[in-house]
Amino acid sequence: MNSAEKLFLSLANAFPLWVLTGALLALWQPATALWFRPDWIPLFLGLIMLSMGLTLEWKDFLRVLQIPRSILLGVGLQYLIMPLLGYGLSRAFHLPIDYVIGLILVASCPGGTASNVVCFIARTNVALSVSLTTFSTLLAVVMTPLLTTWLIESLSEDLTGTAIEVDTLGLLINTFKVVILPVLCGVLLNHYFHAAIKKINAYTPFLAVLSIVFIVDYILAAKKTAILQTGLSLLAAIVTLHALGFILGYGLSRLLKFGVRDAQTVSIEVGMQNSGLATELARSNFPGFALATVPGAISALTHCILGSIAAGLCRVQQANTEAIRFKPEKGEVK
Repeated sequence: MNSAEKLFLSLANAFPLWVLTGALLALWQPATALWFRPDWIPLFLGLIMLSMGLTLEWKDFLRVLQIPRSILLGVGLQYLIMPLLGYGLSRAFHLPIDYVIGLILVASCPGGTASNVVCFIARTNVALSVSLTTFSTLLAVVMTPLLTTWLIESLSEDLTGTAIEVDTLGLLINTFKVVILPVLCGVLLNHYFHAAIKKINAYTPFLAVLSIVFIVDYILAAKKTAILQTGLSLLAAIVTLHALGFILGYGLSRLLKFGVRDAQTVSIEVGMQNSGLATELARSNFPGFALATVPGAISALTHCILGSIAAGLCRVQQANTEAIRFKPEKGEVK
């Protein structure tokens, strides 16, 4: 690996720093992020998913068959526990309907590519992380629209007395275009032009990180007033959602006798949702609810910060585990 490739990988691994710095700058000086246009969001989100696809080969999908328990648990938490948490937290924090829509979308989306970066930094099972992200992303074309429709229609009737009609087919088509097509294109390019793609794979993660930063910063800048007026309820709901995702992912994995690194991987995957996808689905499918994009933007910032903390805790836990494993018995020569 040459120096340029090492530099770009280091820049990608510092993604929490870019997200946090960009977010603070966008809230302080919105003009720094408002050059971005909302109709660019699908394009940049597609770039993120394409970057993921370029790292995958057909054989990677066979990992699902090799580690079924890990995949089933990760995906089960992703599409059962997280959406129900989103539903419960929306009610518990008495969120207005715009934020309910956004939070439900975040909770019903697949794992984000940022989780793969965090797993790499945390030195967990990166192969499992990529498999979980890939499988949950493929399922998203069906699961995200169905879960969103069911939960939002149920909650909206309770909150407003009128059920919101969700365009399930529109959600499905948008998810397919933004998620499946770019990933599929990436896999095909990697298959037929593997030598060329291998040369650029060190650079694409940082491009994906920049894409996430641009999307998050634009939403934060454009909705600055609304965000500052929300108080702590929305922030508390989002932090709780992601924190419980990390905790339940790890706790249930250990309860099922998973190894430490696999449990850490599932924890990170469940705790870090594809907030960019949630933001785009809110923007394109719920135009009458202007603030529905806000939870996705705050979510991206939140899970990046929590993911960084989780990575540090994982490294500490692994170091302690190794120390205990190789600690000499009494009387044993080191």
